[in-house]
Amino acid sequence: MHRQPRRAPRPHPTVRRRFAVLAGIAVLSLVAACGGATGESTSNGDDGGKDSDLPLIYGVFATPLEEPWDGAIHAALESAVEDGVIEYKHVDNVSTSDAMERALRDIATNEQPDAIIGDAFAAEEAVRKVAAEFPDIPFAFGSGEKPAGPNLSVFDNWLQDPAYLAGMLAGGLTKSDTVGVVGAMPIPEVNRIVNAFVLGVKETNPEVTVKVSFINTFFDPAAAKQAAQAHVSAGADVLFAERDGVIAAAEEADVPVIGMMVDQLEEAPGHVATSLIWHMRPTVDAVVEQVENGPEAVDLGEYSFMNVDGSELAPLNMDVVGGIPDDLATRLEDVEKSIRDGSFTTPVDESALAGSIDVSEL
Repeated sequence: MHRQPRRAPRPHPTVRRRFAVLAGIAVLSLVAACGGATGESTSNGDDGGKDSDLPLIYGVFATPLEEPWDGAIHAALESAVEDGVIEYKHVDNVSTSDAMERALRDIATNEQPDAIIGDAFAAEEAVRKVAAEFPDIPFAFGSGEKPAGPNLSVFDNWLQDPAYLAGMLAGGLTKSDTVGVVGAMPIPEVNRIVNAFVLGVKETNPEVTVKVSFINTFFDPAAAKQAAQAHVSAGADVLFAERDGVIAAAEEADVPVIGMMVDQLEEAPGHVATSLIWHMRPTVDAVVEQVENGPEAVDLGEYSFMNVDGSELAPLNMDVVGGIPDDLATRLEDVEKSIRDGSFTTPVDESALAGSIDVSEL
């Protein structure tokens, strides 16, 4: 929060830390043939090649890395490279199930990585099929489904804690008593974030109406911007950008907006009030443990909770349009402390949301 310094993600205590050395980048022809964007390598060797002392972790992402969800995973993997923990290669925009299956099988066969991390929401069957073919490689994928033995672990962005705090901020900032939210689609992992946000709004302002819309895809900035503009036309003077594209609408409308997954302040310094931040590094470090100790099939969701530094609310931008009252900022800090010390647990509600929510009726 605004009275606290930025916190770096805390590495998992059992992961060995090594001195970081110069990172290199190499272009891979393999992944381009698999249907995705050209892969890149971020390694700790001066020549960009495989460093035999470090595990090779391969990221396989369904969306472009500009999409914040996969971008947060990518950033955590790059931070592990900087700390000398792993070598990292990746491919993004593997956008179909067939392309995902081909890419995973080619990477597992030809690159022989020590672990593969990615997102399976659009390709569950493909990911599970290939993981079963390579039981000695730990697979860890974003998924709404269960782990699958012996080697497929799952994770998700359990961001209900910072979402609740962000809702408190939005409720305290709105002057029209109308807040707009644009989400991907009404699925459990999105619903629990938006539901927590709505409860946070009620905490600071029980008179608010929250307008909620979904673009029914994970990445369509134009559609998200259009949906946000519709909320502004309906009276919203604070926006929550669960999807990319909303910040641009907020800047044009000159209203504050709350970002998602990474600190998006630089996208619109006068309008981004804060962001929900997903720190994937604890999850990455848990996967590195599997490299060292053997693959598992476990739910890694706990590593995204605020009380283990898996998520947080970005420092408040006190210079955002309209400003942030000091007493509101203090109130958020107090609730954050309660979340971190366990005296307050943010409710997890994955139920579907109405398009217009009168929080006084919750």
